[in-house]
Amino acid sequence: MSDRPVVEAVDTAVYTVPTDAPEADGTLAWDSTTLVLVTVRAGGTNGLGYTYAPTAAAHVVDGLLAGAVTGTPVHDVPRANEAMCRAARNAGLPGVAAQAVSAVDIALWDLKARLLGLPLVDLLGAARDDVPVYGSGGFTTYDADRQDRQLRGWAEDQGIPRVKIKIGESWGSREARDLERVARARASVGETAELYVDANGAYSGGQAVRVASVLADAGVTWFEEPVSSDHLALLADVRGRVPMDVTAGEYGYTLPYFEHMLAAGAVDCLQADITRCGGVTVWLRAAALAHARGTAVSGHCAPHAHAHAAASVPNLRHLEWFHDHVRIERLLFDGVLDPGGGAVTPGADGAPGLGLTLAEERARPYRVA
Repeated sequence: MSDRPVVEAVDTAVYTVPTDAPEADGTLAWDSTTLVLVTVRAGGTNGLGYTYAPTAAAHVVDGLLAGAVTGTPVHDVPRANEAMCRAARNAGLPGVAAQAVSAVDIALWDLKARLLGLPLVDLLGAARDDVPVYGSGGFTTYDADRQDRQLRGWAEDQGIPRVKIKIGESWGSREARDLERVARARASVGETAELYVDANGAYSGGQAVRVASVLADAGVTWFEEPVSSDHLALLADVRGRVPMDVTAGEYGYTLPYFEHMLAAGAVDCLQADITRCGGVTVWLRAAALAHARGTAVSGHCAPHAHAHAAASVPNLRHLEWFHDHVRIERLLFDGVLDPGGGAVTPGADGAPGLGLTLAEERARPYRVA
């Protein structure tokens, strides 16, 4: 045991990147996005992990989690994950603390793979070579021209055959505009591309069912969080009354959340976010829960944090190529993936771990803590 590397230090940094235009979905508006970066160190090697969360997540790492993992064997990531969850008990694990745990866990897996000289997908074991992606953005604040340019950029320029836009504008109060934008989206991508929508929980149950009938006419096959995922019985009821797949799960911070969602029959595809649910360790467990019920899993946002883990599960549907996070990850990191043709291939270049390195010069102007 004494000759095994142990975690020597845990550091944080926080970066805030403005959006390239005003953005909103059905229930929230924003003009910047914050990434909390965690670096773990052992044996002269650094591991990198991150989450999209407020600066408070860095304080949780510094104040609660660093002490829980420092000195633990680098190879025993599940042991460290459990230690972090226990350390965060009184702080309240769901929410910001879970995001902090996730960032450290991702960094620990990255570190372990780097010490072994392996891409993370090779350490985990691949179930597939390529990870399908879908273009995601189409914010409710976009005018018709901007939405069209974005969708055509994915479908025509990059060859991504599935795209998603936001609907449910202003808590569902602009239903007519939602449906106009869906019709325009279908015109932008043609009849062969898959078209998805995300209401971010903005609709009531009856409204979601009514809207779904029009969405079906536009060939929409994915209706994300038509009602709030806080209300699993209602979500399951909507699922049973609409023709397209109903999906949710991005707000899952603990493994039991996903079990409750699956047990309720609330979704056709489970969306788990590796930067919120507890990192690689818990994301893989959530995927296994879904697999046991014959349900697919999709990686929510943060594509470069998900890609290697996504390639290692047999029930993967796809990974969200989210506009904001793609911009930020391309800005802050070197080693990013190419989604051309509609899929990414993690580990193809043989780079160890996640294959990412911080681009310090590019990142420096955006560092806030």
